[in-house]
Amino acid sequence: MEKKEWFEEENFWLNYGPVMFDSQHWAEARGIAEAVQKLAELKEGNSILDVCCGPGRISVELALLGLKVTGVDITQPFLDAAKETADDEGVQLTLINQDMRTFTCQEKFDCAVNVYNSFGYCDKIEDDIKILKSVHGALKDGGTFILECISRESAIKYFTPGEWFERAGKTVLTEFTIEGAWEGLRSRWILIGKDGTKIDHTFVQRLYSAAELRDILIKECGFKSAEVYGGFNGEAYDQNLSTMVIVARK
Repeated sequence: MEKKEWFEEENFWLNYGPVMFDSQHWAEARGIAEAVQKLAELKEGNSILDVCCGPGRISVELALLGLKVTGVDITQPFLDAAKETADDEGVQLTLINQDMRTFTCQEKFDCAVNVYNSFGYCDKIEDDIKILKSVHGALKDGGTFILECISRESAIKYFTPGEWFERAGKTVLTEFTIEGAWEGLRSRWILIGKDGTKIDHTFVQRLYSAAELRDILIKECGFKSAEVYGGFNGEAYDQNLSTMVIVARK
């Protein structure tokens, strides 16, 4: 039996989810959803696929904007949380428990989004490309894909060897190191509970330059164009970037 990758383990997300999806990130969701709608030129009733939707942080806000939202995630407890939040907000989500590397769907979407740094964690580059190809296949002709994650350039700009903070009732210690020639960012997260219990996990995110990822989207995945921005408001991708946002058109 093939060994699971760390992001396929539900226990990881049950332990780390409350720390990663904290109140600050939830508060940012509305603005990001509005920026996605603007970048993709979406109108009320358009369909959108939230790739690796997690607990529905962006999905719910997109639905509140009048979009028809389908969320896909490999972690069922996150989908359960997304449904609960959607019910509380009075919106409807279609939620699918599936691995994006093998995702297929009869419906074709006007837009797809993958935000909040949830790309680049597969052991093999080929699996990253499978995800991007699945997204391409799920879009209508002329559809838009918006991808936001840490790039090699943003990792260099914002690199820190680590920090500690209090969040979700735990003390969190982080350590960061670089893999190879800035090919990956190794992150170690240590959670210490009030009772002294300790959880320690390390994972690596592959770092693509913006140019590399843009070319993969066009040359290997079939997108007609891919524009790179330094933020969700269409900022230039230069030394002042805050994050990497790629808007690709099918």
